[in-house]
Amino acid sequence: QLQASGGGLVQAGGSLRLSCAASGFPRERGARGWFRQAPEKEREWVASIDSSDVNTYYADSVKGRFTISRDNAKNTVYLQMNNLTSEDTAVYYCAAPWGPTYVALTTADEYENWGQGTQVTVSS
Repeated sequence: QLQASGGGLVQAGGSLRLSCAASGFPRERGARGWFRQAPEKEREWVASIDSSDVNTYYADSVKGRFTISRDNAKNTVYLQMNNLTSEDTAVYYCAAPWGPTYVALTTADEYENWGQGTQVTVSS
């Protein structure tokens, strides 16, 4: 089970940190992805971290502003979001692929398990 949290309302230029806590996942399923879906838009990939705990990948729209990281002791993956804009307003989802991966997984169908989503609203 994946539990996403940390969303909220923030002004443009502000920051938020999202968390994705996992339970019942073996260590080899440590890769995670963050996706987001804005109203009337398709779900889009935002960032991912692979099973190495080192390699991270970002969509061009968030590169340089967002950072994905993992705390293995807490079995939690974070998405630090800085310099937010209204374009970042969306429901954010974390997801886990079915097995270990050492490449960027950027499409939703590559992920098996999904968290419930957390709303991020950026006011301009």
